[in-house]
Amino acid sequence: MYKVVDLFTGVGGLALGFKNENFKTLLANDVDSDMCEAFKLNSPNVKIICDNIKNIKFKDVVSSKVDIILGGPPCQAYSTSGKRLLEDKRAFLYHQYYRALKELMPKLFIYENVKGLLSMNGGQLFLEIKDLFSSLGYKIQAKILNAADYGVPQLRERVIIVGVLDNIKFNYPQPTHFLSSDTKDLFLDHKKKYLTLEDALSDFPLIGNGEKSEKYAKPPQNDYQKKMRLKSFILTEHNSSTHSESLMRVIRNVPQGGIMKDIPKKFRPKTGFGNSYGRLWWNKPSTTLTRNFGTPSSARCIHPKCDRALTTREGARLQSFNDNFQFYGSKQKKNLQIGNAVPPLLAEALAKQVEIALK
Repeated sequence: MYKVVDLFTGVGGLALGFKNENFKTLLANDVDSDMCEAFKLNSPNVKIICDNIKNIKFKDVVSSKVDIILGGPPCQAYSTSGKRLLEDKRAFLYHQYYRALKELMPKLFIYENVKGLLSMNGGQLFLEIKDLFSSLGYKIQAKILNAADYGVPQLRERVIIVGVLDNIKFNYPQPTHFLSSDTKDLFLDHKKKYLTLEDALSDFPLIGNGEKSEKYAKPPQNDYQKKMRLKSFILTEHNSSTHSESLMRVIRNVPQGGIMKDIPKKFRPKTGFGNSYGRLWWNKPSTTLTRNFGTPSSARCIHPKCDRALTTREGARLQSFNDNFQFYGSKQKKNLQIGNAVPPLLAEALAKQVEIALK
């Protein structure tokens, strides 16, 4: 059994992929109290310290040898959709990750972040992180992975930095799914097509603005829905926000796949970003979910068939959290927990490769 420490855990999406008989999480840490409460609900047997990571002396709280450190420091400072300011204190949390590595010296670590990390400051930030971690003896590799390639119904690219000690050899997981228009791969017969919103959500009832339902509309329609439902018989968190009539006039005029520029001028808002008021496609994967997937003016998050933003449970499904997974706090906080998470199915694919590497 390999022993794991999970830093910047959030709601625990990355740790969830390592939640099987071959791994044991000894310690998790996050500074957000609602994130910590959600983590406790789903992993009650794991010790979590809810505190700023700089206050943790790892040698004092972890008594046994650690095999793996996981973590994804807050990514807003590196995001290509944000201001990308190096002055943001969150941009330097990799120093705390380095301190944890130095104190615990695991055999392998996984450092997850947005792909913007690689280009931040002309690529110098990534080189600094790489050099810092390499100074401890780790061999470093980095690759951008798309969650859709591993059975997540969402186009979500993240950089996965892996460091190993000694002669350990880690190979990134091979994609199991493909974009249906991709004709370059000669081995597509061994893969499945990208999952769409229909694949992910067609068993959910099509509720309207301000409505709620606790009953599934249909039995599971495919293997993904079976995996997500497990033994769940009650649908939780499937309640729509109540949008104002002025916002509803905008939403009703967004075509499927459309964004603000596609709204007729007489209904089009005067301000917004390029993907504001964007409606998703029923027959395509979701675009990258953000923490604001319940806010139509923020990003593409309008349901393809309903005139409303995605519900919390729909967002969870698109991130590959199963329907029994619990979130904590206000609806806004729950959406934050989902939007900031590593999709558990992507984490599962990484966990399989970690196990192979350590064996």
